[in-house]
Amino acid sequence: MFNNVGTIDRLLRTLAAIVLLYFGLLIYADSTLGIVLDVAGGIALFTGVFGSCALYGLLGINTRKSNQDSPT
Repeated sequence: MFNNVGTIDRLLRTLAAIVLLYFGLLIYADSTLGIVLDVAGGIALFTGVFGSCALYGLLGINTRKSNQDSPT
């Protein structure tokens, strides 16, 4: 897996995932909007934790600085 998400981007994605999952699981539970928020939050959490975004790869975007250590 190629890491293409920088540190600040990862932090923002993780924070956004927490908010989306909160709304999806607690506020809009058992609704279509809740499911959509849960899926979006899960994707944001996955990309934030692992530092790799498929959409960034397709678009050729890389927010990771070349001198950042890649996690093992």
